[in-house]
Amino acid sequence: MAELTARKEITVIRDGERRLSGDDVVVEAPLTIYLNGKELVTLLCTPEKIESLALGFLRSEGLLSSLDDVTGLRLRDDRGAVEVELKNKSGLLEKLYGRRTITSGCGKGTVFFSALDALRSSPVRGDTVSLTAGEIHSLMGELQERSLLFKATGGVHSAALAGSGKILLFCEDIGRHNAVDKIIGECLQQRITMEDKALVCSGRLSSEILLKAAKLRLPVLISRAAPTTLSIELAESLNITLVGFVRGRRMNIYTHPYRVKDDM
Repeated sequence: MAELTARKEITVIRDGERRLSGDDVVVEAPLTIYLNGKELVTLLCTPEKIESLALGFLRSEGLLSSLDDVTGLRLRDDRGAVEVELKNKSGLLEKLYGRRTITSGCGKGTVFFSALDALRSSPVRGDTVSLTAGEIHSLMGELQERSLLFKATGGVHSAALAGSGKILLFCEDIGRHNAVDKIIGECLQQRITMEDKALVCSGRLSSEILLKAAKLRLPVLISRAAPTTLSIELAESLNITLVGFVRGRRMNIYTHPYRVKDDM
């Protein structure tokens, strides 16, 4: 198993005094995804659950729809690459996508698949999905409790899939997009449907995160951080309940509040 942290010697200045100390720093590593024998993309990520990350990324970008599309999945010995074979051997993938590098930062810089028009013509359903305000606070509290790598380094984001008021899957990564893609990949691997679930995140709710949820028909997206104007507009048109700033005893419901019930 790859190491997720490294001990570094640092200089600390506190109250005007300088001293040497040790600090646990999160590991950032490249992961190259090969699709049908062709180099597709290099992600910068936390080297954990990388098969899930590869599958989740491909699902997010519309390159596969289920685990049944996958005929082969192999992690190279150096753990720096994942090879994925799909039933579709079309050379169109190479012509369309080529080689890309996606940063781990706030904006991943490129997306392969735009389904916005199709999504707007078929908004998310999930009308029977609901959570109480208390359940949302409880889920956020559990997300923070499980975020051990964040507690050790302060350098990662967390994401979780929740159903029936409980966290079902949990992942951490230096990139918030990666953390969500790891959840998506695990759902594929375990054949967990997402249409009646909620996605719980620690990071900003950008339009890219919102569109990942929409492609998977997730009806509820929750974060302790802020949304953007575009994510709010998309959530409104796609019938997704967007909940941000879940902290302490407060939360902001930006769209479709009917899915969040008052506590009895």
